Amino acid sequence: MHNTIPSDSNDNLRGIYCILIGMVIVTIQDSTVKWLSPDYSLHQIMFIRSAIGLIIAITIILMDGGLQLMKTRHLGLQLTRGGLLIIANMALFMAVAAMPIAEAIAIFFVAPLFITVLSIPILKEKVGRRRWLAVIIGLSGVIIMMKPTAGIFDWASLLPLIAALAYALMQMLTRKLGITDKASTMTFYNQSTLVIVSLIIGLLIGDGKFSNMGHASLDFLFRAWIIPAQSDLWIFLVLGLTSGFGSYLLSQAYRLGEANLIAPFEYVSLPMSVVLGYLLWQDFPSYNGFAGMTLILGAGLYVLYREKITIEKHLEQNQND
Repeated sequence: MHNTIPSDSNDNLRGIYCILIGMVIVTIQDSTVKWLSPDYSLHQIMFIRSAIGLIIAITIILMDGGLQLMKTRHLGLQLTRGGLLIIANMALFMAVAAMPIAEAIAIFFVAPLFITVLSIPILKEKVGRRRWLAVIIGLSGVIIMMKPTAGIFDWASLLPLIAALAYALMQMLTRKLGITDKASTMTFYNQSTLVIVSLIIGLLIGDGKFSNMGHASLDFLFRAWIIPAQSDLWIFLVLGLTSGFGSYLLSQAYRLGEANLIAPFEYVSLPMSVVLGYLLWQDFPSYNGFAGMTLILGAGLYVLYREKITIEKHLEQNQND
């Protein structure tokens, strides 16, 4: 959910294509991270992935207008956005290492609900009773998926919530930055921030001195860096390609099209993650999982629908004035 500036139909169509392809790529990326998580550390995966992604970002910049696109009038906001992306990535990737990927992604999709809540203090927007009800229903879906009353609660299920909150804040910055900076510029700063921070984390804890924590998420975070197996090199290449192109396509989608039209197509990731989870790990959501997904999906789509109505009313009032 980025800008709300009206776009023509061709821009909206191009934006839909970008978001669909981008979400397919990002879902493949998340699955690839889960595949690598038993053997490699999170910060090593992030570093290799982002280094390849940075090369792609620079290539896109050269094709999109030249090195001057690396300049931005909002360096602080770009770095803050990159920091929020790091939090979102680390939290979500730690989650998929410990739980079924479809359930982690479903919980992550409360992000539109967080954007609704955060828009009140940050953007000074008014939220009606219907959208508040949708927020409550969506969060109820999260509680159902966490199964807190079944005696099998895993704190890792909180990680997608942290990722969703960071992502929601990041999207608010994207709404502002998208007015002045191109998608390639934002992709460059995203990948640069990820490379630098993941390298610093690797230098601090990459020797494995805190490894063997007894939990899949923590083991993934604190595992030592190792030389990748030759058979895994192509997987890392796929991961880097999905990082660079996925980030660019998502930023481009919201620059081209209207947010309320583009955002619902992000949910294509949910059924795709169910299929990949079953094919790769024989994970299939439980009854609670499907019930929670349904509530989160329905609430998220309803919030986006109500926002579309609000925007249309606002535009109509401006035209009448």
